[in-house]
Amino acid sequence: MARVTVEDCVERIPNRFDIVLLAARRARAIAAGSMLTVDRDNDKNPVVSLRELGDGTIDIDELRSNLVHSLQRRVEVDEPEEDNMAALMSSSNEWAGVIQENTASETFSAGEVGAVEEGEASPAEVKADEPTVES
Repeated sequence: MARVTVEDCVERIPNRFDIVLLAARRARAIAAGSMLTVDRDNDKNPVVSLRELGDGTIDIDELRSNLVHSLQRRVEVDEPEEDNMAALMSSSNEWAGVIQENTASETFSAGEVGAVEEGEASPAEVKADEPTVES
């Protein structure tokens, strides 16, 4: 009986791991005294929960949200938060790595990165002037 029930559940819930989690949650609810939506037929709670999932007599989305809620350690309440972004932006000149326009910053072009100023030796010239140690 249970094998046919699992095959019925796969049609409604394609992930077998979800089936196990949801059926276990529903079996615990049945053990705690929840009303059955199918006849027991001398079956144990896990089989009854699988039959309920396979027949579609219980709301899967509600069962899934109850499961997620039961597994959460810290439940967050959706309350509107005050928008302190303007206060944060006005409290400092530099915010989240963004430099304000009045702050000067030095930028280089691609040609200037490897350029040598007048009077300085290039890295190639410095290497040529260094004495080499021969063994």
